[in-house]
Amino acid sequence: MRKLFKKIHIWLSLPFGLIITITCLSGALLVFEKELTELFYRERYTVREVDTTRLPLSVLIDKVASTLPDTVSITGVSIPIDVHRPYTIQLSKPRRAGVLIDPYTGEIKGRSDRSPFFSVVFRLHRWLLDSMKPGQDGIFWGRVIVGTSTLLFVIILLTGLLTWWPRKLKGLGKRFKVSLRHGLHRLFFNLHTVGGVYALIFLLAMALTGLTWSFEWYRNGFYKVFGVEVKDAPHGKQGKAGKHEAKGRERHSHGSTGKDLPAHTMIAKAPTTYLLWDQVYLAVTSRSTKYREISISEDKAQGTLNALGNVFASDTYIFDKETGEIKEVELYQDLKKDKTIRGWIYSVHIGAWGGLTTRILAFLAALFGASLPLTGYYLFFKRKFKKRTKKELATT
Repeated sequence: MRKLFKKIHIWLSLPFGLIITITCLSGALLVFEKELTELFYRERYTVREVDTTRLPLSVLIDKVASTLPDTVSITGVSIPIDVHRPYTIQLSKPRRAGVLIDPYTGEIKGRSDRSPFFSVVFRLHRWLLDSMKPGQDGIFWGRVIVGTSTLLFVIILLTGLLTWWPRKLKGLGKRFKVSLRHGLHRLFFNLHTVGGVYALIFLLAMALTGLTWSFEWYRNGFYKVFGVEVKDAPHGKQGKAGKHEAKGRERHSHGSTGKDLPAHTMIAKAPTTYLLWDQVYLAVTSRSTKYREISISEDKAQGTLNALGNVFASDTYIFDKETGEIKEVELYQDLKKDKTIRGWIYSVHIGAWGGLTTRILAFLAALFGASLPLTGYYLFFKRKFKKRTKKELATT
């Protein structure tokens, strides 16, 4: 059986190895997208002078609205608890767009869109830069190729583990050692085998969760394994395979889309709504101090929890649009599995469930995952070349 597992491991790796490398490497970059973006655009994401008094939300929204075309709507605001960070005024388009504004001075600091670099990295990670063509319902070939490669990557990892596993448990300890004194070939062999084993748990977790964005049949089965009833696909037409990451991000970055009225119209017709948002913010913060950010939209406020686990975990407050009074509270701890599983899938996929420690481990595991096909190619062709040389010497 060991020989069979080895053959499966090799012959699945050869055609799909480069795609696996690209997927893992781009995934590693995306783990720290937020931190890298804020590092490169530091002035945009920090507030220089912190005052004791913040400007009313209606004033801040009015400043942003005056800079927008009539085709763009203000849909909400995200208020970080960190006093050194700007507010984000959410826009209806483009997707995930927002305007960063200093809450103390009203200075517009810039847009919070995904950077062009990370847009390319994300498209590379998800679809190998494939894009939706006119008349298509979603991205197909890129999604299928990445999904198929990821599915085969799971098999490659498991067959690699079975090939690596010693025949006797006595020899298990020696298998975890990396030799640095026996040449480059031995080093690559150790990095491929031992490194793969060390990264195995994280790579399997990332691959198994990542497949929920590629195949609807897999996502449905995944949900059922965790006891979640499968409902009609809420992921739109993106291959029917998962906008739950995007939805989760938008929910906590952008708030509700509201009625999507043009910004000038909203300010002119409903100034009272924005005046109430300050009242809603105070009402939410008075109920709990455990939020890292509060997002407010037309009739809803969400407090994102500052805790380990689901990065999208939040309490929801429904308020009266006329009075600002909180009418209904939906606490995260009371939610059913079907409303939390998507956030958990995303949190496990990017390694954020355990905070910075697991994110670093996920980053390193993804880098190891990217290196596995490369070291595997080296070992395979080195062995082939060695065998061919021996044959040529034997015939001469």
